[in-house]
Amino acid sequence: MKPKLIIGIIAIVGFTSLLMYNFGESISTYTTFEGAENQSSAHIPGTWDEEKGAEFSLETKRFTFYMKDEDGVSKKVVYPKPKPNNFEDADQLVVIGEMRGDIFYANEMLMKCPSKYNDNDPGQFTKASDS
Repeated sequence: MKPKLIIGIIAIVGFTSLLMYNFGESISTYTTFEGAENQSSAHIPGTWDEEKGAEFSLETKRFTFYMKDEDGVSKKVVYPKPKPNNFEDADQLVVIGEMRGDIFYANEMLMKCPSKYNDNDPGQFTKASDS
């Protein structure tokens, strides 16, 4: 074999391996607080634990609240941004970040809000062709 061919094959295999490694790092699945303990970045779906409240600190500029994951485990979540406008109305939260000790530090937060169209009775609508 020619040395250039061997070097080319090694470069292609190395580049492909690096690409697959980076792609695997960017893919994250939903987990629980317990499953997030061993991950550098985790997506945790859950609901706001209203009994424990929520607060925004002007000194630290952090929004802190408690969230129950899908297993019903409630943990403190620290979010480095102000409280989102529709936080109280959200049906489900997804926090993205990492566990440090017993506290989850979220970099991002996604909210699933109830749609104003979900409560409407479909029987009240008429087809445009009928009217």
